[in-house]
Amino acid sequence: MDFFEGVVALELTPASERIELFGDQVRELLHPTVTENARLVQKGLMLYRQGLVKQIQIWNEQITATVQDVTPCYVKLNFEFLSQSECSCPTEGFCRHQMAVFFGAYARVRSVADWVTDWREPMRESKSISGWGLQTAKDLIKENGVSKPDYGRWVHSFEVSFDTLLATKKYTSPYVIPELFGIYERRIHASAPVEQEWRLLYELVGIVVSFRKLARLSDDLGHEEDMVKRAYLHLFHNLMDDAEELSLKIGVQSLPFDFDEFVEKLREDTFELLTCTQGLAYERIFLYRLLWIHFFKKKAWREEELVKIQTRLKSLQDWESPAPLLLAGIHLNFLLGDDEAALKLTGPFNDEEIAPYLVYWIEYLSGLKAWKRVGPVVELFLQKVKGYLEWLGGYHSCATFVRNALRTVAPYCTESDRVDLYERAMLSMLPYSFSDYEYVLFERKQYDRWGELQAFVGLDYYELPKDRLKLIEKEQPEVLLGMLHQTAQKEIDQKNRASYRLAVRHLKKLRTLYKKLKRVDDWEYFLDTLMERTKRLRAFHEECKRSKLIEG
Repeated sequence: MDFFEGVVALELTPASERIELFGDQVRELLHPTVTENARLVQKGLMLYRQGLVKQIQIWNEQITATVQDVTPCYVKLNFEFLSQSECSCPTEGFCRHQMAVFFGAYARVRSVADWVTDWREPMRESKSISGWGLQTAKDLIKENGVSKPDYGRWVHSFEVSFDTLLATKKYTSPYVIPELFGIYERRIHASAPVEQEWRLLYELVGIVVSFRKLARLSDDLGHEEDMVKRAYLHLFHNLMDDAEELSLKIGVQSLPFDFDEFVEKLREDTFELLTCTQGLAYERIFLYRLLWIHFFKKKAWREEELVKIQTRLKSLQDWESPAPLLLAGIHLNFLLGDDEAALKLTGPFNDEEIAPYLVYWIEYLSGLKAWKRVGPVVELFLQKVKGYLEWLGGYHSCATFVRNALRTVAPYCTESDRVDLYERAMLSMLPYSFSDYEYVLFERKQYDRWGELQAFVGLDYYELPKDRLKLIEKEQPEVLLGMLHQTAQKEIDQKNRASYRLAVRHLKKLRTLYKKLKRVDDWEYFLDTLMERTKRLRAFHEECKRSKLIEG
């Protein structure tokens, strides 16, 4: 949906719905367990209840009102982007006056008291969670601590403890889950076997089971992807980090024969990560990948897993996505050295589905120093990355991804002496690779291409680093002509006195460069043409005369 479609949709939305949606934004911005947020809501509520919110007007895109505080404040609330709301008071960000105006508008469509009660729900839950079924967990832990290691009992203990703490209520606020999960993890760690080798394996099993249970809980509670990301995605990432550390520790040891049964069952539970939910695809595949790299190392195991994946793919239901299973198959083929089969399996994927995983496999193969194997994966990645960046959207997200991708591709380009490939990578990821590409071109003294790059991203002449401009003016001044022409025209197009002054400043610099290049005729022809084209812009001509760019 483009910008204009968004505007139309906003205008067609009833005022009551727009206010409720704005209330959801406020609820997401402010959390009741944060002291400053709680005070802000309380102060806004007091101003509203004291009747100090005046002249509320509800428009298509915003709410406007005046709050009669110690000093009267004028407030604008932006329906679509809460962050663009304004208040005339000096407070940074969302203030008590904006909160009061929201309550004043919300009161016209719903109960303010109900909104505040719903908003405070996570805080009430947080205060009561310490008593949720902890005795059962304690009993399990006590039993675990003295018993012989048993995989089935470990898993049963994890599942019962998890269900007791996190799944006993019909509805659990997403913002309470981190605290509940913290209690659960402490209980699990307390029940671990004393022997070091068994303790490490116990904790790794706990991570896989806990990850799967938490993912399923998200489904059961109906938490959408955005909600999980805001409230407790970090729990999954913490589990991934812990699993990597544990699998590395266990992987360097010689495993006792007693571990065989446990490893076999852990492989089964790890396979369930591929199908336990439809969400959290990247996190599930990440955990699956690292376990098969660092822990399940036997060739026979990997071959058996491939057969299992192929069998499961044949039995998928229509509503089930095959992507996690296919990605697992690609990964195992890379581990087995069958790159041709791995790359063939990437065929069904769209750019946005496969590109981030290709970065991981480039990094993995580079770590093995298998440079001949890296090349085809890099080539495939460069075919996919543009589409992925268009899908990803958001400058910060794209820039972060590109920075990591370039860092991953660089070792192969260096080892293979493929400077051309690295430059192609930077070109394919513009504008997010701008800083890297700009640095490379300048260091190579490719000033003409450096100038083209600045024009491509739309930077004005005076936004560029002065030290670089000075050097280029000395060594290759003609590069700057195009930028100065472009910058001057932008200012003229603004059609106001201040912009005309800036335009004249650029034109005078332009005149200096033309003289330096001994192209005075070109300058005079350009200036005559410009004056003719702008003859109706009287103020611009006045500025040109005042600065003696042209005769009076």
